[in-house]
Amino acid sequence: MKSRSIFVCCAIFLTACATPPPKNPDNICEIFFEHRDWYDASKEMKDNWGTPIHVPIAMMYQESSFRHNASPPMQYFWFIPIGRASDAYGYAQAKTMTWDDYQRETGNSWADRDDFADALDFMGWFTNKTHQINGVSKWDAYGQYLNYHEGWGGYKKKSYTKKPWLIKVSRKVDHRAKQYATQLRGCQENLDSSWLWRLFFN
Repeated sequence: MKSRSIFVCCAIFLTACATPPPKNPDNICEIFFEHRDWYDASKEMKDNWGTPIHVPIAMMYQESSFRHNASPPMQYFWFIPIGRASDAYGYAQAKTMTWDDYQRETGNSWADRDDFADALDFMGWFTNKTHQINGVSKWDAYGQYLNYHEGWGGYKKKSYTKKPWLIKVSRKVDHRAKQYATQLRGCQENLDSSWLWRLFFN
């Protein structure tokens, strides 16, 4: 009984400490000014993988709305829950098998799907692999998202051509990425100066 109480208390504590989604997810500047450490993680992802910040951030918005514990909706048979559509989880909605590949290839065995920095680095890794395997530019949010959703093999087979809804969503992601890129150009100098200030004076 005592151990159960400790478990419940820990769960409540972890939930309370979870980073909430940004108040205005439509503006990348406001996202980063609200969550300063997210900008630091985004710069590190860009340095690691060469992927521009606005592309995976737009993809993450589509995948999880920046919720750390996002997962596919529960499926039901009549009124009986029978499980989720997939084992995707976290900020990046990364599937377990792909996440395992990321951990193995990068040596980042302690990475968690519900940690923003880890999830974003995973997306940087994925976009880099997409560029290597299918030749899609890291700046091409439309093509990158199609790969992210269909997998590298599915993209090669053009499985997305049979999914007009996915093409529509990918165009939406591309539009958001371009919007984020424009916004970021207007605030990046401010973000960088704030980052340097925190580095030396905090």
